[in-house]
Amino acid sequence: MGTPAYILPLSVLIFLLASFGPLAAQQNDIDIYSLTLDSKVTSRFAHTVITSRVVNKASEAREAVFQVELPKSAFITNFSMIIDGVTYPGEIKEKAAAQERYSTAVARGQSAGIIRATGRNLEQFQVSVNVAPSAKITFELVYEELLKRQLGKYELILKVRPQQLVKHLQIDIHIFEPQGIASLETESTFMTKNLADALTTTRNKTKAHIVFKPSLAQQQKEQGKPDTILDGNFIVRYDVDRTNAAGDIQIENGYFVHHFAPAELSTLPKNVVFVIDKSGSMAGRKIKQTREALIKILSDLKPEDQFNLVIFSREVILWKPTLLQASTEHVEEAKLFASSINADGSTNINEAALVAVRMLDESNRKEQLPAGSVSMVILLTDGDPTTGERNPQKIQENVKAAIGGNYYLYCLGFGFDVHYAFLEKLALENGGVARRIYEDSDADLQLQDFYQEVANPLLTMVKFQYPQNAVELLTQDNFRVFFQGSELVVSGKLQPQAPDLLSVQVKSRLRTQNFTFQTEVNVADKEKIFQSPKYIFHNFMERLWAYLTIQQLLEKAVSASGDEQKNLEARALNLSLKFNFVTPLTSMVVTKPEDQDEVQVVSKPVEADNDLLPSFPLFSQNARISQDSMFIRSKAYSRSRPAPHFKTLKSFYKTNLDKSHPLVLSSPGPMERQPHFILSLPRQSNNHIPEALCVTVRKSSQPSLQILSDPIQGIKVTGKYEGSTDKFVWLQVSYKTPEVKVRVTQDSIVVTRSSGGKSSSYQWTGTLYLVMPGLKLTLENGLLLLSDSDKVTIGLVSLNPPALGLQLILRNPGYFSSQASGVVGQFYQDLQWNPSTVENKRELSMRGKKYTVTRKSVTNFQRSRGTTPLPTFPCWSLELPL
Repeated sequence: MGTPAYILPLSVLIFLLASFGPLAAQQNDIDIYSLTLDSKVTSRFAHTVITSRVVNKASEAREAVFQVELPKSAFITNFSMIIDGVTYPGEIKEKAAAQERYSTAVARGQSAGIIRATGRNLEQFQVSVNVAPSAKITFELVYEELLKRQLGKYELILKVRPQQLVKHLQIDIHIFEPQGIASLETESTFMTKNLADALTTTRNKTKAHIVFKPSLAQQQKEQGKPDTILDGNFIVRYDVDRTNAAGDIQIENGYFVHHFAPAELSTLPKNVVFVIDKSGSMAGRKIKQTREALIKILSDLKPEDQFNLVIFSREVILWKPTLLQASTEHVEEAKLFASSINADGSTNINEAALVAVRMLDESNRKEQLPAGSVSMVILLTDGDPTTGERNPQKIQENVKAAIGGNYYLYCLGFGFDVHYAFLEKLALENGGVARRIYEDSDADLQLQDFYQEVANPLLTMVKFQYPQNAVELLTQDNFRVFFQGSELVVSGKLQPQAPDLLSVQVKSRLRTQNFTFQTEVNVADKEKIFQSPKYIFHNFMERLWAYLTIQQLLEKAVSASGDEQKNLEARALNLSLKFNFVTPLTSMVVTKPEDQDEVQVVSKPVEADNDLLPSFPLFSQNARISQDSMFIRSKAYSRSRPAPHFKTLKSFYKTNLDKSHPLVLSSPGPMERQPHFILSLPRQSNNHIPEALCVTVRKSSQPSLQILSDPIQGIKVTGKYEGSTDKFVWLQVSYKTPEVKVRVTQDSIVVTRSSGGKSSSYQWTGTLYLVMPGLKLTLENGLLLLSDSDKVTIGLVSLNPPALGLQLILRNPGYFSSQASGVVGQFYQDLQWNPSTVENKRELSMRGKKYTVTRKSVTNFQRSRGTTPLPTFPCWSLELPL
């Protein structure tokens, strides 16, 4: 048994159902009157309590179903139902001991096995119970998890979906990081301007408190209707200060944790061979996304890196016979090769992996690998081996023998047709990790993000050393490699005779030199930090130690066999039972109050259990459910049903170039050419000059056009113009502070944080409310606005047919500096309006050139619903040759 090597971000979906779904809940008077989530994050360890209170307002008994989605890497520690003052707790047992009751429940058609995977990072917990007339019931679920630092951030994701209006709905998140909170941002995919004041964030140097408490009116999708608007992700991202290169040590109740992530180290050169499956099953979107991701990844290689490409189906094809330096010339040639990869044939994983290893061996033998560099193979496949050596165990043996501990192997499984357990063991046996890539519109971003996690090695052979008479029960204390944006974590117990001062050394290899980090802490002073109960829970450090130990034991068990595997699993089982964790080795038995013989069993799956099961029903089919009720459930909640088909795409978007003239545009029809840029200009003394200038460009296709640059504002806007279709196919806004890039296409929005940071993808049809220091991003009604109190506001829009393309909108031009430049930036320098005797025409001068502009009326589709004639707004139109 095993768990993924990487700990996934904390996630939870609040999802309480009454009777047979929200529709039935309202019809049958089951009311969720309180739903709260309280999460305390202390030294990255999160303790989350979800409490839901329900009342049955009907005159007869009804069934209530409690569902919560929690992170796959989290361990449930407690579940209880409180009915009429009596608590009915779940009981955690060894999985084998619970098997008999589990099998009996399945045979009786009851909802046994009530944890199942429901997405990339989530698994679902479900319990049902009958509620007597007028009775109240309280559900409480508790789980714990250690947040993992990935691409420079810790991430807490709450997926909020109550499915009905809730009188008291509140999320409380307390973060306590004694190191100091360096950055903090919040994001929501359901937040609108009406919900903005329901969210409050307060923070000081070491603590943050985030509260989301919407009123009933704020939860309503439409006034006077029972549908809720709360359906999406609520995310908190943060990082901590790192003033001590040797890391930070925290101590509580005799246990300690050591977080190590030194900053400002130079990146080690790497030697990487990309092994890409191009078999027939990769045809279509998968190979297209793989090509796109590979081209982007190749662009991110550093000049000191060496690389090669191995493409395989039945045959194995090498791009070049040996590794090459990642020079501009070589990278561009490799990108051309990658762009021509097409899918066909069978899958020869064994030969492809061995060819990649032999290539590294040959370069190593010829002493062509830079001293102190890191060598790795990144394998991407979407299926089982179907030609050549097909025995998974034999392939694992062959690859392990070939690598011999000299290189790292990372395995990416594309979709659910892969044998994930095979890939996981293959990676873990060779110093790497496995990751599933989900078939979705952002699969290319998933591939790019994974690469960024391993793209910048900083240290090798990292070893933590503590005084022998001071600590015991250490978790893993040696690591082969440390990557930029990640964090190494060691935990243990202080011995009774431990000295007052705990000294630590972290020894490592930095290129060709040995390097030692040192620090010393006062034990008594460190323990005083956690005396306030507001931000911690009892014995949290010991539970952090137990959680980390279990995760590492389960990971080691994946690549072990025989007695060694049994011993590792036995140790993990003992800790799971001692600390009351639901892990892959334990189960929770939930006894229903109305029938002591009827049980539900919580059994935690592992990632390999998800193979060939891309989606899961949210309900087990219980024979007691009527046909009508099953229909209501399926219609309301089935995740496998097709998404709604939008017969007409969004036809409007909104911006406010001036409060007296709210500007809302869309594609009006085939006869009207839409402007590429809509600019708010400073008012001039001549009141006849409106603020809006609509600009269309006329130019042959350009791979990249500088639209705007203002070094003082720290803003740059670029785009690709396609002359044959007269549209921009992508636009990108880059900010210096914060370091963020926002790239939009006709189909999606991608936000990337910092160089090599995490990328997030959004759809134009959704909503977004993202607040970070120095920038706010909001998406509503198809308009993406980028703003801050001291920045120019930038709007981005994806136009609908027939006027496909992208549009840029600018307002608050007073913030532009005198150094603004570019196609759009030039309008904020020497623009002069000249008098004209022709009605609706004027002449403007700019940098010695004169242009004629025409006053036009642009349809305001936002205000046009149900009105005749269609309202318009005035805009001066300019065609700008470039």
